[in-house]
Amino acid sequence: MRDIVWIIVVILVIGWLVGFLAFPNVGGIIHLILVVAVILIIYKLLTGRKV
Repeated sequence: MRDIVWIIVVILVIGWLVGFLAFPNVGGIIHLILVVAVILIIYKLLTGRKV
């Protein structure tokens, strides 16, 4: 489950960068994706268990 969260975060951040550079007029969707990625990172940091 830990790996899936990080894969989703990486995909969202890469998608945000591609969207930001390729489609600057679609700022609302891009920023929504960025917010979701940040929320997932914070969730992972707060709930992550050390193995």
